[in-house]
Amino acid sequence: MSEIARIPGRNAGLTPGMVLPWALAALFLAVMPLIFASNSAITIMNQMAITIIFALAYNMLLGQGGMLSFGHAIFMGMGGFMSVHIMNWVERYELPLPLPLLPVFGGLSGLALAIVVGSFSTRKAGTVFAMISLGVGELVAASSVIIVAFFGGEEGVSGDRTYGLPFFGIEFLRQIEVYYLTAAWLLISALLMYLWSRTPLGRMANAVRDNPERAEFVGYSARWVRFHSFCASGFFAGIAGGLFAINYEIVTEENLNLAQSGAILLITFLGGAGFFFGPIIGAVLFTLLQTVLSLHTDIWQLYLGALFVMTVMYFPGGLAGVLMMHVVPARLGRLHMLVMPYLRTLLPAAIGIAGLAGVLEIIFHRRNMATGDEEMTLFWITFDSTSPWPLAIALGVAAIGIWIARRTAPALREAWEAANRIDLPPSSEGRP
Repeated sequence: MSEIARIPGRNAGLTPGMVLPWALAALFLAVMPLIFASNSAITIMNQMAITIIFALAYNMLLGQGGMLSFGHAIFMGMGGFMSVHIMNWVERYELPLPLPLLPVFGGLSGLALAIVVGSFSTRKAGTVFAMISLGVGELVAASSVIIVAFFGGEEGVSGDRTYGLPFFGIEFLRQIEVYYLTAAWLLISALLMYLWSRTPLGRMANAVRDNPERAEFVGYSARWVRFHSFCASGFFAGIAGGLFAINYEIVTEENLNLAQSGAILLITFLGGAGFFFGPIIGAVLFTLLQTVLSLHTDIWQLYLGALFVMTVMYFPGGLAGVLMMHVVPARLGRLHMLVMPYLRTLLPAAIGIAGLAGVLEIIFHRRNMATGDEEMTLFWITFDSTSPWPLAIALGVAAIGIWIARRTAPALREAWEAANRIDLPPSSEGRP
């Protein structure tokens, strides 16, 4: 710890210019229930906030520390299980514990597990660390089905948040009350993780990520830097698990299995692991796809997987990286040069993708429809899916849209290069 404290770096404090975004975020979270007042919308926003905390915690490993983990859901799951057990103990023994403090115990549970796992997993990095995380994740997931006394087997463990000590008269009977509790913890957790990234230890984690050998040469232990980042990430993942237990009042094996770990990896990559706000974008998009798009199509996971593959192939910086690519044209005052090229290329591309989605939906409906259920509705149009014309039209729309996008792509590339070109002052070479 002594050598970590001596790491040079920027101050972890917030400057006045940094306070404004956090104040706007707090205001945004406060007014969201006034805009979307239904219980279903509030539940989606709760899930979104929990996923954001978990994604930011995972990004402390992947984006800031360069540690690829395939089993990070066990820390969120452990925080959730411990929180729901404490919730039941509060009811059984009438403990004077307010519900808003429950995520702290979830975070401490995640931290305790992270200390144990990190004590041996952070000795290595790269592929070895990833394989260790995969093995530990599978071990804990398998144990959750065997150790019924703590994990509850396949049924999980449930609780009742309303039996806790009222917090200033609030008993958290309504979903809106849970929302504001979750939003408060989202702001606190995100702010603490942001401040962590600005501490000397957070800066040193970036150095270990980029060049661990050089960090060792200047006298700092790459293993201990990874260990501290790992433990902090486990703590905030446990907070997300505690909020999950409060929101849904049940925690099961699904909260810590490999599928959950893979989902958070997808979310972080999709949003952009190289930027602090990247996982926030990925969590919002993933939650909307999971909750809203799944109501309209049964193959939403196919679209999500295709989006993930396209992002990794063409935009490795994620959606946040795409946004940050436009900072230079904006500073040069040339962002307007990209408007028409974007419209000429992206609009036909979107139409082509919609046509391709129509082809997939029609084929899926044909293969899985019940007898006598030939009609389907797609893009607010009802038609007979067994007829060859809808499939032919969808194929035509997809082909034409993609063809136009490919034809206009070179012009977009030229406009992009022109918008990013930095005009150098004329050289004074040769002047007297």
